[in-house]
Amino acid sequence: MKKQCIPWVVSLAGFFIALSACQKSGFLDQTSTTSLNEASTFSDSANAMAFLNNIYTQIGFATDPRRFNGGSYAAGLEAASDEAEGPNASSSNGFIQFATGTVNPTVVPSDAWAVCYNNIRAVNQFLKHLPKIPFSATLKKSTAAEAHFLRGWYYFMLLEHYGGVPIIGDSIYKASDPMPQIRNSFKTCVNYILSECSAAAADLPPVQRGSEYGRASRGAALALKSRLLLYAASPLFNNGGLGKGLDGLDTIVAYPDQDPARWASAASAAKDVIDMNEYQLVVDSTTMAGQLGYGFQKLFTQRYNTEYILAHMMGNNKYLESLWDVPSRGGSGGPFPYQEIVDAFPMANGKLITEEGSGYDAANPYKNRDPRLNYSIIHDSTLRITYGANEPSPVALYWNTKVTPAVAASGDAVHKGTSTGYYIFKMIDPNIINNGINESKRCLPLIRYAEILLNYAEAQNEAAGPDQSVFKAVEAVRQRAGLRPYELPSDLDQTAMRRVIRNERRVELAFEGFRFFDVRRWMIADSTENQMMHGMEVDRGNTVTYKEFNVRKHNFRKAMYLWPLPLSEISKLTGLKQNPLY
Repeated sequence: MKKQCIPWVVSLAGFFIALSACQKSGFLDQTSTTSLNEASTFSDSANAMAFLNNIYTQIGFATDPRRFNGGSYAAGLEAASDEAEGPNASSSNGFIQFATGTVNPTVVPSDAWAVCYNNIRAVNQFLKHLPKIPFSATLKKSTAAEAHFLRGWYYFMLLEHYGGVPIIGDSIYKASDPMPQIRNSFKTCVNYILSECSAAAADLPPVQRGSEYGRASRGAALALKSRLLLYAASPLFNNGGLGKGLDGLDTIVAYPDQDPARWASAASAAKDVIDMNEYQLVVDSTTMAGQLGYGFQKLFTQRYNTEYILAHMMGNNKYLESLWDVPSRGGSGGPFPYQEIVDAFPMANGKLITEEGSGYDAANPYKNRDPRLNYSIIHDSTLRITYGANEPSPVALYWNTKVTPAVAASGDAVHKGTSTGYYIFKMIDPNIINNGINESKRCLPLIRYAEILLNYAEAQNEAAGPDQSVFKAVEAVRQRAGLRPYELPSDLDQTAMRRVIRNERRVELAFEGFRFFDVRRWMIADSTENQMMHGMEVDRGNTVTYKEFNVRKHNFRKAMYLWPLPLSEISKLTGLKQNPLY
């Protein structure tokens, strides 16, 4: 029988094959790597830096919009949650497995395990050889800090998928070496990642600028700590989690106890980022006259802004336009947002559409809504640019083909281009289309300041209740969004504030990979992920009418709060304990 390759045992050459194939800009500019071996890599400063740079190229894989790539179609975690219906939905792939509740150790995508351990091993290689790399003392210090951040980053991704995992320390295993077969406790993993964040923060600049933008910074290390401690305080990872009462798993997948002080630690970590005074929300109320909250759209079109704490760098691209945009503009059209995420966006006055006095009109459902709705989702009557002979300006897209006058968008219509009546607009550059000639300067956000404010609000509300600092953090996000008034009712108690914060995360961070993990760490996925999902039909007769329709019944099993360890790994490392209920 042919011996299988263990994911964290990969060849040095493999990294450089990947490096030469990746799209890069700035510090990720392509470097010639022909005929390199371990000696020539780490004895040359340029090659060694290229090796470190390559570890950055996959930092965004977990939340990438094309994570589940089936060839002619692709989707990310949004299609594996209650945010969107995946493309080619009759196929068998990762996002369908989670949507239908059929995921299991045999078929689960192994990317989280393999990509993370591959890159952790690369970090270990870099740190091992760093003393002999011909870098200056200053550069050795800063690149070591970057390496520690990257190692912590990849371990965190393992933690959020699986719970506790084997920590390999500084070891560099060969195929012939005995591999660790024991999963470390959840607590041990959290503490290890915290130590990596601290090591990185001590020797990195507060932010990275110029050609170094995109590299790890002190802000990124502290922000990762914020995210980690928020997760660690959450219900899924406390009181034994899914492993309560199971042999040894209560300490592997969670803390065996429940300590309210963990929320206070998470709040303190988020406040450390806030108190740096290096980041701020992108607010722009002048560039587009009359468009409240325009900063929320503008920030995603920029390579650099004051809100991005860590970003996945890219060259000029149409990455999202080619994937999410409507077919008439050259997009592949998918995944497709559900009515449920549309309904989560409040009205422009900040009230939920179900609240008394909201002003919601079911006969005109997109009127007077939170500006983030129009910036995040393409719906019937959305304006979208086209480049015809004399048409460089936006035109309205209509999903019903009986529109008068006719609009060249019939192929975009519900049941034709979209299976729900919606397309994702979040992060798409409004001035660029895939079948046009221009490209966006965007990079993809991995951590941004809005998340830190919401991290703080959630943790502080759980630790101390809705004090003024909680109101201030949430209202800052709502104010930038363009809500008027943006202020929250002053009498919110802890439970009511919890609902507000969770909905703010849902709409502010939509389609950025958060929702999938948020509903799990809150342990509400058995409700949110176990229901019929809906779309919207539009009938333009003498009057315009809107009708919801069923799209897909999502199914969720309790086991799915964590990913199963791939059976291929369990088969090779028989001492690894599988996650509960698989």
